[in-house]
Amino acid sequence: MRNIISKFLLKIIGRKNILDYLDIDQIKTEIEKNCISKCDIQVSKPLDSRFYGTAVVNNFQNDISNLVLGQNTHIRGELLIFKYGGKILIGENCYVGEGTRIWSGESIFIGNNVLISHNVNIIDTNSHEINFLERTERYKELISNGHWDTKGNIITSPIIIKDYAWISFGTTILKGVTIGEGAIVGAGSVVTKNVPDWTLVAGNPAKQIKTLNNAK
Repeated sequence: MRNIISKFLLKIIGRKNILDYLDIDQIKTEIEKNCISKCDIQVSKPLDSRFYGTAVVNNFQNDISNLVLGQNTHIRGELLIFKYGGKILIGENCYVGEGTRIWSGESIFIGNNVLISHNVNIIDTNSHEINFLERTERYKELISNGHWDTKGNIITSPIIIKDYAWISFGTTILKGVTIGEGAIVGAGSVVTKNVPDWTLVAGNPAKQIKTLNNAK
């Protein structure tokens, strides 16, 4: 874990909303100017962000601009960026629970004050090809040579989780989905479509249960 984490430069996001950082060149520039590098799983105390012992980080691109964390964010789950593409940006005051997997082959943007419980799957790719022959050959290539440099016919689409959302345990969020501000996704749900702001959804597939109070 120490060797993996030491590859990353974790930076505090100074803006109110992490979605301001959608431009990857700007992200890279800001990180290179203002980053802090650590060789253990805990970011320095002023940042008050932490990777716990259960956390796993795999960035097969080895690109420091593709993993950004904000202040006071705590990670107990797995962050994975595929070799053929992907980036993960997580804002301030967020929590990622144990057993949760956030896998990116395109882009996953998580805003501020987002709580993600344990055993959640947030994956912006279908991971394998639809055609059975291509899938078989690519799998054999993966086993023999490691992660693919090219995406091939794997389908990817960005995931956005806006500020103040709460993702309950055992949930799956599929590619191309936006979870609205302040939304709640009930336990065990499978989210295949966008969730409006301040909405509670639940079920498989997830459906709207009620509108939430958005008074701040």
